[in-house]
Amino acid sequence: MTFASGPVRVRVPATSANLGPGFDALGLALTLHDDVAAEVTPGGVTVTVAGEGAGELPADERHLVVSAMRAAFDALGGQPAGLAVECVNRIPQARGLGSSSAAIVAGVLLARALVADGERLLDDGAVLRLAAQIEGHPDNVAPCLLGGFTVAWTEPSGARAVSLPVADGVRPTVFVPAERGLTSVARAALPSTVPHGDAASNAGRAALLVHALTAEPALLLPATVDRLHQDYRAEGMPATSALVSALRAADVAAVVSGAGPTVLALSEPPEAFDPGTGWLVLQLGTDMHGARVSRGRLGHAERDPVAAGRKS
Repeated sequence: MTFASGPVRVRVPATSANLGPGFDALGLALTLHDDVAAEVTPGGVTVTVAGEGAGELPADERHLVVSAMRAAFDALGGQPAGLAVECVNRIPQARGLGSSSAAIVAGVLLARALVADGERLLDDGAVLRLAAQIEGHPDNVAPCLLGGFTVAWTEPSGARAVSLPVADGVRPTVFVPAERGLTSVARAALPSTVPHGDAASNAGRAALLVHALTAEPALLLPATVDRLHQDYRAEGMPATSALVSALRAADVAAVVSGAGPTVLALSEPPEAFDPGTGWLVLQLGTDMHGARVSRGRLGHAERDPVAAGRKS
């Protein structure tokens, strides 16, 4: 195996999954990004982290970017002697904005870019399948990789996804709380079975949501009604549930972002709307490009989390 000389870098977007009724299937890429660079070294593993997670995330093999790189190198046919990884994180950690998926997609793409002929050995379909296998489901890794609004599903061969254009009237705003949440805890709150009527309702609303997001944003409020997961998780994140209810009462298409506790509004809140204290409000766009790989080290702009949009 031949490894590329010099560093490579990747920019990966935050994502919001489920979008209300599209549980484990629908996702949206947002204009908030992590930048990650890596290069092959003679030995050892070093990881530096700036921004979100600095001083908390591991700086060795345990870092999720590195473990994703290792899985990709295995798929490509061999491991390098050492790695140096630099992460500038802007995606809030453990808030329901796809920080783990961003790390996984970044790691897989960096590994592929560091191997000669890597794109032939591990094509985009294989990247999606591997990233979804590491994450456990494809709803966040798909928009992170492909950009835009994605519909993902799993076949016996692995994950697949399509990316669809987003209508101009979609205006994502995220309300990020200080407290964190764990996907495993949120999933544990879900029942093993649901009423047939609830499943049928979500199927119809998810289908309507595809139309609303791509062609008719005026239908976003009815299209984002969910009966499969949000109510079951409400007790574990009451502030999130209350904010979703308040926004929807103001005719804003608001949902729990992923497993929470962040709230995603797909239509613009009224100017006078006040979420209360403790929420970081970010008005974002839709990232239609998805993950982008380039050669070279991170520049000054990529190394500055605040300059890249991490503001309240």
